[in-house]
This record gives sequence, structure tokens and C-alpha cells, in this order.
Amino acid sequence: MEYIKILGSEFEQKCDLPFASAIKAGFPSVAEGYSNDSIDFNRDCIRHPEATFYGRVYGDSMIEAGICDGDIAVIDRSITPANGDIIVAYINNEFTIKYLDLSHKTNGYLELRPANPTFPIIRVNADDDFKVWGVVTWTIKRWKK
Repeated sequence: MEYIKILGSEFEQKCDLPFASAIKAGFPSVAEGYSNDSIDFNRDCIRHPEATFYGRVYGDSMIEAGICDGDIAVIDRSITPANGDIIVAYINNEFTIKYLDLSHKTNGYLELRPANPTFPIIRVNADDDFKVWGVVTWTIKRWKK
């Protein structure tokens, strides 16, 4: 099973970085969109700092969702999870990151769905030790090592 390691929630330090507001993914153009604005991940990506944590993803069960081994997930524990959300779940003494599927709730179970067809769907029944630990709101990806 893929797992996620929770890293903590230290949001005291401000880190303003320059922000290019319009980077085109088509044909190259002049840097007309370059702005003097700045982006601070703690300010701009985190709505509830007291309930938000970072977690490093291990494994590739969510690869088709663009979440890969080594990525960092930003997890907000204050958000009520909805059907289709990517969540961090605690199930039977392990953390995992999956899509939440509530479509079988009236049948007495829910499913944790991977974004990789080589991984099984996890069926969660009432007798499982299960908790939605938080909702993934962002991921941070490293492209060059």
C-alpha cells in the first residue's frame, strides 16, 4: 500500500518569492506578464494554517492524478471531505492517499480509489479502523534533483 509521511505544520516564517503571473505553455513570447507581485506558499496556498500539514508521498498509486513518489501533499484537516476529493486516510494503522468514493455509502461501505489501474480499490467497511485524516489541497513537485 502506498503511504504518506506527515511532515508537520510550521508556518511562522514568511518567504516571499518573485511571481511571474503569465507563463505561456504555447509559443514563446516576451516576458510581458512578469510582475513585481510575490507569492508566499504559506499565505497563498494555505487557508487554515492551524489545521494544515505537509506530507511526503511514497509510492505511485496516484500517478494518474499527477501525484508521484516524492511529491509533497498539502493536507487540510479542517475541510469536510466530499465525494471525489483526494484525501489522506488512516485505515487499519496506516496512512494512504486516495480518491474518496462515497457512492456506496447507502450500501454500508465506501471506497478509496487509486489513480493507477495496477493498484486495488480499498473497500472500507464499518469494522475497519478508518478516519479521513485530511483533504489534499495542493501538491508540490520536484522536477530537477
